[in-house]
Amino acid sequence: MIVEISHFLAIISTALFFLAGLFALTIKNTFYTTNLISKTFSHAFLFFSASFFIYIYLAITDDFSVQYIANHSNSALPIFYKISSIWSAHEGSMFLWIFFLALWGFIFNIFIKNTEILKPKTIGIISLVIVGFLLFLLITSNPFVTILPIAPVNGADINPVLQDPALAIHPPTLYLGYVGFVIPFACSMAFLINNDASVKWESLVRKWSVMAWIFLTIGITLGSWWAYYELGWGGYWFWDPVENVALMPWLAATAFLHSLSVSIKSSHLRTWTILLSISVFSLSLFGAFIVRSGIIDSVHSFANDPQRGLYLLAFISAIILISLSLFISRFSLTRNHRSIKTLSKESFISINNIFFVTLIFSIMLGVTYPLIYEYFYDQKISVGAPFYNAIFIPIVILASIFLFFSIESKWSRSLDLKIFINPIFISLFLSFVATLIVFINLEKINIFVLLSIFTGLLIIFRYLIEIWSSFVYKKYLNPFSAIAHFALGLLLVSISLNSLLSSERALNIKINEYEEYKDLNIYFRDLNLVKGPNYDSVKANFVVEDQNGKSFNLYPEKRRYSRRGQITTETAIYITPFRDIYLTIGDQLEDGSWIVNIQINFLIRWIWFSAFLMAFAGVVLISSKRKV
Repeated sequence: MIVEISHFLAIISTALFFLAGLFALTIKNTFYTTNLISKTFSHAFLFFSASFFIYIYLAITDDFSVQYIANHSNSALPIFYKISSIWSAHEGSMFLWIFFLALWGFIFNIFIKNTEILKPKTIGIISLVIVGFLLFLLITSNPFVTILPIAPVNGADINPVLQDPALAIHPPTLYLGYVGFVIPFACSMAFLINNDASVKWESLVRKWSVMAWIFLTIGITLGSWWAYYELGWGGYWFWDPVENVALMPWLAATAFLHSLSVSIKSSHLRTWTILLSISVFSLSLFGAFIVRSGIIDSVHSFANDPQRGLYLLAFISAIILISLSLFISRFSLTRNHRSIKTLSKESFISINNIFFVTLIFSIMLGVTYPLIYEYFYDQKISVGAPFYNAIFIPIVILASIFLFFSIESKWSRSLDLKIFINPIFISLFLSFVATLIVFINLEKINIFVLLSIFTGLLIIFRYLIEIWSSFVYKKYLNPFSAIAHFALGLLLVSISLNSLLSSERALNIKINEYEEYKDLNIYFRDLNLVKGPNYDSVKANFVVEDQNGKSFNLYPEKRRYSRRGQITTETAIYITPFRDIYLTIGDQLEDGSWIVNIQINFLIRWIWFSAFLMAFAGVVLISSKRKV
C-alpha cells in the first residue's frame, strides 16, 4: 500500500535528520563536514517532503484505508477541503507542522553559504528539534495507521466549521509563523555554542525573523476574521486560551525584532535579544502543547489524549532548560559594558521590551491559572476579557505614549527635545481636537477607551507629519517603522471606536413582517430549503433598508451536515467602509417567529486592515536594500 511508502520515508528522514544533528554537534567544523551536514539535511528534507506529498495524494484520492483520512475526510468534499482535512485534526496538523519546520531549515540551508561560521550548528539544532517532533508524530500520533482488513466505503467528513477557505489557509499560515522562529532560536544557540562575541549572528537572522513575524501576523489576523464571520458570535477576539497562546509568541517576536535592531545597530541589548529568541520559540512550542494536550476546552483546540501532552511537555521542557542553561553559562558573552544613553532609541526599546514581557506574563497567568486552580481544587474557572482588558489597556496606552516620544530619538544619542517640539505640539493638538469631537458625539463614555483613541491618534498624526517631512524636506524616514507604527495607531483607534459604537439586538420576527433597529428597517421576506454538496440548509431572505432609502438583501443560513449531523450557523454580512450589518438566524419559536440576531459593527474591517498593514511593513523591510 502507498501509505506504507509514506510511513517508511518519514522513518528514513527521521534517521537522516538525527545524523545531521549528530554530525553538527560532535564533529569539528570544516568545509567538508559543513558540506556533509548540509547535504544530509537536504536529503532528509526531500525524503520527508515525499512522505508528506504522498499523504496529500492519499487524501485527494479518498484512500479511506488510512484511518486518519477516513475519520476526517469524505468523497463528497471538494479537492481543496480534502487537502485541508489533513490539518483539520491532531495527527495531520502535526505532520504539517513538522513539514514547515523542515521547510524553514531547508530554505535556510539553501540560501546560507557553507562558509557562514554558524551554519552547521544552526542546521544541527534545527535537525534535532525536527527529530523530537518526528518521534512524537511516529510514536504517539501516527497518521499512517490503516484500517484492516476492509476499509470503509466513505469517510466521516471534515468538521463543518472547518469547511471554509479562511480556516483552510489560516492554520498553515500560522504554523509557518510559529515554526519560522526556529531559525533565530537555532542561530542564537549556535552563537552561544561557538562562544565568539565577534560573530554577528543578529544580522544573519533578521530577514528570517521578519518573514516568520509576517506569517504569524497574517495567521492570527485570518483566524480573527474567520471567527468573526464563521462562528456567528460577531466578535473578532474572544481571549480564548488558544487565541492567547498565539498572541504570546507574536508579542515576544515583536519585542525580539525591536531588540534585534538595537543589537545590529549598536551591539546593545544582546542579552535581551538572545533571551527573546529563546522565548519566542518556546512560546510557540507552548502553544503546540496547549492546543494538543487536551487540558483546555476551545473551539480551536484538538483536545487529544493528555498522555500525548506529557511527551510534548517533556520535549518542550528539555528545549527550554538546555537553551537557558547554555544562555546562563555564556552570559558574559552577551553583556555589553557600555551604558545606554538616556532617551536614546536603545533606551526606548528597552522600555518597550519591559512592556511586552509584562503583557506576555499577564496572558500566561490568564492561561495557566485556571489549570492550576482546577488541579488543586477540582473546580473549573475561566479568565475572560475583563482581566485582560484591565491589564492590556493601561500598558498599551503607556507603550504608545513612549512610542510617540521615541520617534525623533537617535541611535546611541540622547534626545534633543527642542528639535521636534513643533511636531509634538501639532500632534497633541490634532489628537486632542479629534478625541474631543468623539467625546462630544458619544452616548456612552469610557475614559480608558478615550485615552486609547487619543494615543492612537497621537501615533497616526505624528507619522503623518513624518511622512510629510520626508516628501517636502527630504527628511530620512524609515518606511518599515513608519508603516508598522502607523498601523498600530490605526489598530488602537479602530478597536476603541468599535467597542464604543457597535451594538446588537435579538429580534423575534415572522415571515412577511418588519422590525426596526437603529436606522435600519428589516423585512423578513421568505425562507427556503437549499441542498448543498454535503449539507441541507434553511436559508432566510431579509431585505434591510437604511434611513437614506438604500436597501440590500441578506441571506443567513442554518446548515445541517448529513454525515456528522452537525448544525452550523452561517452569517450574512453587508459590508461598508465604516460598518458591517451582521445578521444570524437562530431557532423558530412556537408562535412561528424566528430569533434573528442583528449587529452593527463599526470599523471592524479597519482592525484587520491595520494588522495586514503591519504585515506589509515587514514585506517592506525584507525587500528594502537599505539598512533600516
